[in-house]
Amino acid sequence: MSSSTDTEFVLVKRKDLERLTTEVMQMRDFLPQILNQELVESVQRLEAAEIALETKELDCAHVSARLEVSQGEYLRANEENQALLVQVTSLQEQSVQQAEYCTHMGSALCSLLWGLSTNEGIVNSILGMDKAPEFFNLASHTVVSFVESLAGEQPQDDDTEESRFVLGLAGTITNVAAVSCGREFLMSSCRDLMESWFHLLGKISLGTCNRLRVLILMSLYNVSINRNGVLWMSQCVGFISQLQRLLTDPDPEICLNVLHLIQSVIMDTDILRLLWKDIQECVPRVMELSQSGSPDLQRLARELLQEVRGRQDES
Repeated sequence: MSSSTDTEFVLVKRKDLERLTTEVMQMRDFLPQILNQELVESVQRLEAAEIALETKELDCAHVSARLEVSQGEYLRANEENQALLVQVTSLQEQSVQQAEYCTHMGSALCSLLWGLSTNEGIVNSILGMDKAPEFFNLASHTVVSFVESLAGEQPQDDDTEESRFVLGLAGTITNVAAVSCGREFLMSSCRDLMESWFHLLGKISLGTCNRLRVLILMSLYNVSINRNGVLWMSQCVGFISQLQRLLTDPDPEICLNVLHLIQSVIMDTDILRLLWKDIQECVPRVMELSQSGSPDLQRLARELLQEVRGRQDES
């Protein structure tokens, strides 16, 4: 049979049709229970989670890219820092070498100057130079800095370049003070230096830096010969008490130079009158030194005792 519209038919067994009909009916009953609101919401949440996951993956990729860039920058910075560290280490070594060179040079020059300053004519030439006040000011700061750097670890000897450098400066100042014009120059133009000189004696521990302290005491002795110098000493607070402390030093040479300085100071009657009470406090220690095992120290201590007793009888 044919018609204008072709129609196709499929032959299905009744049994199969009935089973299919039953399954369709079951699906119609159960499908609404499966496709409920909760499932729809779960599907929506799943879709949202997938979108969020994709966003996080993009963020993670972005962070990872930035991390790689940062790691690269860190490696470059680390390499630069390593290069800078090498340069700093090199500069530190150069600085140490330059400091050592300057110390050696300063030690040599100051030792030469110390030797040359024993000549009065050379001292006059030095004092006539424009840079003389600046030199003595720098010398004072150098010695003070050296003493302060020792702190509680003061050496028992002077066998270092720094010590020789400082001793050269101290020796030069002592030689300048040994000349009449030098004493006048120190008291008129370098009073701060002499005050620092005096205070250093109190900062240095007894029994240490002996050569330096001997030179300081010798320079003070030289200055005490000058009228302005001895007046300045008499006005220094604690001057005699400082010398009394130094008289207890274990080094005989220190004590000897202290006695020389006291002897020089009391030569001036007016000064002796001002310092008489303080001088009396030194007498017990001077009496002990008069029984010292050092002949020179014993002799000078006895001379000083005789002078003090003679002045006491006169008064």
